[in-house]
Amino acid sequence: MTSSHHLPAGTAANGPYTVDVGPASAGWDHSALRVLRLPPGGRHAYHTGGSEWIVLPLSGGCAVTADGRTFLLTGRPDVFSAVTDFAYVPRDAHVTITSRDGGRFALAGARCERRLPARYGPAPAVPVELRGTGTCSRQVNNFAAADTFDCDRLIAVEVLTPGGNWSSFPPHKHDEHRPGEESRLEEIYYFEIAAHGGTPGLGYQRVSPSGRGRGTDLLAEVRDGDAVLVPDGWHGPSIAAPGHDMYYLNVMAGPDGERAWLVRDHPDHAWIRATWPGQPTDPRLPLYTAPSQ
Repeated sequence: MTSSHHLPAGTAANGPYTVDVGPASAGWDHSALRVLRLPPGGRHAYHTGGSEWIVLPLSGGCAVTADGRTFLLTGRPDVFSAVTDFAYVPRDAHVTITSRDGGRFALAGARCERRLPARYGPAPAVPVELRGTGTCSRQVNNFAAADTFDCDRLIAVEVLTPGGNWSSFPPHKHDEHRPGEESRLEEIYYFEIAAHGGTPGLGYQRVSPSGRGRGTDLLAEVRDGDAVLVPDGWHGPSIAAPGHDMYYLNVMAGPDGERAWLVRDHPDHAWIRATWPGQPTDPRLPLYTAPSQ
């Protein structure tokens, strides 16, 4: 199987970014992800170009300035402890990110046409969804899902999978335009894996050919800081090793006129959904909820 779509930690680093994936490096047209690490008192400036971006704290807080407005992001200690606030910045803007105490910040981006206003996304407004049951139970923080936060092209969510569980299951795809049934979306998975007793964690990610596009075929052992690119194909499961909770940030965008996450389940595995109503949700979930207003 090819590993060209698996980017182990450090292999996609570029300058101040520990991960820097965009249309040029991915060989596609829309989706982008950067992970910025700032030291205490650190400052980073960039131009958004033809893309819209969300600045999402992974650990720590920051101030984001764009279009003459400054948004103070409280952030969080880490991705396994809290929902975070975030900032949206539009295309064709100059952005400055500063952090008094330092931290790590995901910049989720998508090429777009419309220039929407810069604005703040409060943590209490983030819908936290429990999806699946039994060993398919996972938590989804829908901070920039298509129906929860207005963007032109960008769709982004966080998924938390307790150790031993499977998420992104049943395998599904979104690589062809079928109105009302399926969207065309390029997708990036960015992983963080919880350590246990000082031992680093791991997980597994599968992508299999759908007969569309490149025929992406991948089975990767993923570790903290890895990324996986999904230009096409059935993707899933994402498997968390026992004892190690798994986090991934999904960044998606595509060419369809409607900004929507429409997927088709793999026909060999779609039946699993019918078993979920008869099983309880994993009692470890939610790992946390959004703070109250």
